Amino acid sequence: MMTGEGNYDEALERFHATGPEFQGWLSNHGPMVIEAMDRRGAGGRIHRWTDDYLDQLDDRPRSRFPIGPDEWRDPLGDPARTGDWIDYFLKEIREQPWSDVVALWWPRLLPGIAAGATHGVIRVGHALRSIREEDTQPRRDEVAHALAYWAARWQPVPVVSAAGQRRPADLDDLIGAIPAIPDQRFGIRFRLRQLGDTAGFAATAAQLARPTQTADVPGALAQVVDAAVAAYPRLAHGNATMLVHAATAPNAVLLALPSLPERLWPDSFDAAWTATAAVVAAYRPAEPAPAPQPRDGADDSWAHDSWERAVADGGEHIVKLADTALSAVERTGDLVGLAAIDTAIRLEA
Repeated sequence: MMTGEGNYDEALERFHATGPEFQGWLSNHGPMVIEAMDRRGAGGRIHRWTDDYLDQLDDRPRSRFPIGPDEWRDPLGDPARTGDWIDYFLKEIREQPWSDVVALWWPRLLPGIAAGATHGVIRVGHALRSIREEDTQPRRDEVAHALAYWAARWQPVPVVSAAGQRRPADLDDLIGAIPAIPDQRFGIRFRLRQLGDTAGFAATAAQLARPTQTADVPGALAQVVDAAVAAYPRLAHGNATMLVHAATAPNAVLLALPSLPERLWPDSFDAAWTATAAVVAAYRPAEPAPAPQPRDGADDSWAHDSWERAVADGGEHIVKLADTALSAVERTGDLVGLAAIDTAIRLEA
């Protein structure tokens, strides 16, 4: 439940004067972080965190050439049109129900789930969770800004059809079997372009079984998130920051599902699992670290302490991973999620 007493909406308005990226390719994590903070009782600290974060951001980009309702294909994935996309979605959100806009655009954007190193879908997921809690103008505008970022940085990946026989309960082993891309230099776009030529990637990822019943998709997707959280302490030394997204990207899709028509859920499951597998393939280390030792004598205060440590650190990826990991702990009772938070803080994700 949101507890920020208006701080969240006020901070959103401050962030909407900024662009979705800064210093080139770096994603503006502000709206995502403050949503997680407000969700988990740290709303009173939102403005201080925002004050510190805003200093590095760029101004909101200007519109150049308005995008018409039937002219969206060419500018899709063109970051130079970011300002045009923001204006387009703000107009759409203000003229029709936000849920209708999301239902129309989700299947158009889903094949490009890698957009902005998956930050496009992550920002949308946080925006949808918040607007379901309370429908306000700043939250509607945030849905628009989030969709615009996803559209401007749209980057397709070969979405794997999860049509195998391995159940989500086998995900720990399956994530461990995802092969690494051959050339782990440079950034994520360079790395993801190699997926189609990575021997065994598609075949391994396709071993996962998509739920046969649509109603089972949320539970199965939650298991994907939980497995990615559990894998993080073993894999994070490959790239502590980027491997966060193996968990936070599918978690964003999970957050979005209640806002989507159920007919979109099965394809959303495939894309979310593909995002996890793709990030693991792009950044996994040559050798995993030993599994973390379980905590002895843990109680409910451990989760609270882990969250407080994440907020005190203030790192954008650390806060978002903590939110995702704590949801996994709440679902499963498995304290490996707390080890994931510890690992992210220790490795300065």
